[in-house]
Parts: sequence; C-alpha cells; structure tokens
Amino acid sequence: MGFPEEIISGVYLIGGPNISHSEDAAIFLVDCGSELVMIDSGAGRTAGRLEKTILTLGFNPENISALILTHCHIDHIGGAPYFAERFGCRLVAHDLDAAAIESGDPVETAARMYGTVFPPTPVDHRIKGEEETFTFGTQVFRVLHTPGHTPGSLSVVIERNEKRVLFGQDIHGPFLKAFRSDIGDWKSSMAKLLALEADILCEGHFGIFRSKKQVRTYIEGYLKTRDSGFPSNLT
Repeated sequence: MGFPEEIISGVYLIGGPNISHSEDAAIFLVDCGSELVMIDSGAGRTAGRLEKTILTLGFNPENISALILTHCHIDHIGGAPYFAERFGCRLVAHDLDAAAIESGDPVETAARMYGTVFPPTPVDHRIKGEEETFTFGTQVFRVLHTPGHTPGSLSVVIERNEKRVLFGQDIHGPFLKAFRSDIGDWKSSMAKLLALEADILCEGHFGIFRSKKQVRTYIEGYLKTRDSGFPSNLT
C-alpha cells in the first residue's frame, strides 16, 4: 500500500484504495490546530491502520473532534464505529442518511454488496437543512446537502491558504434504486457545487483535482454524460 499525501497545508489524504485498502473510499484528515476532523472513514477493515497513519503524521487521534460522514455507504462509514468508540469523536451525517447508519441497514449502507455487516451506530449530529457551518479549532467547515447519489449525501467546503477546498465524495454516482438515488436532485447538487468555483476537489474514488478548471471539467463531464443519454442505473 502507499503513503498518505498532504493535499494542501494541513489537509491530508490518509486512506483509500492505494493507501489503506482496495475497499476504502478516500479518507481525509484536516488539522484544525487544537482539533482534528476526519471526512469519511473507509470500509472498516483497516481502521487500526488509519489510526497508525494519523500517529505517523505526528497527530494524536484523541484530538479528532468530529468524523463527517458524507453518505451512508460502507466504504465511507465502515470505520466510524471504531473511531467513535476508541476516541469519542462525534459522528456527523445528514438526517436522510442517518437512519441507515443507525440501523445498519444492509442494503442502504451497501454492506451486503461488500460481503460484510455494518453494526448499528448512533449519529451524534444530524444535519437537517441545506447547509450547516461548524468551527473546529481555527477551521470553519461548510457542510452542504448535495443529494443525488443518496438522499442524504453531503459535501464539505473549507478555505485553506486562500484556496477553496471541496470534499465532494461520490459526486459521480452510481445511481441505483437500492440507494434511493435521484438524478434530478443530483443535477441540482452539481449546479450548487459548480457555483462554489472550488480550487481543489477531493473526490471519493477518482483522485484530487487541483485547479478551478480541473474541478469544473470533472463535474461538467459527468453532467454532459448524463444529458447525452448515458444509462442512469436506476433500474
């Protein structure tokens, strides 16, 4: 496996297919000074490895104040019970995906698809509106409701070194009835993300895009694909 990567000062890619495990979506750590925030937690099989990675970077995992879960799928939430139980960090998710997390629903969490089980896990803070703002240490986080892939999909925005960093996990889909996906909602969400004019996009499965042009091209590319009649997978 590979090594963690500093994307911009104090923002790290600490897990994912080439770092922690092939099942893991991208996992991010943000240094907020006196506190740490994680964005997603992988599929769960390598939570202990993620802890060691955080220590290797010189951080104390006990300083993780919050773990923001961008949606309810196992490759993003699987490590959440480990970090919540071991370090007491608060789990944040949108209200529309929280029930699947708290019940451990095998279909909506995609745990069955991965051949595993996700234990029912309490969500400490349910986001119910279109946007909430959190401050951890010196860092402000805007958490946006961006449904489409799932009803409660979230995107996270921070300002860092005069750059706007967007964590847009799984904005590419897929779109399945089992996930309660909605293409119309997704298109509206993509318009919201394009309007941000982010400088950096941290995507869940397809890498880091490091300029406004790359971010816009990536998102618009998927919109054009859908508009050209590409199958929605909603079958």
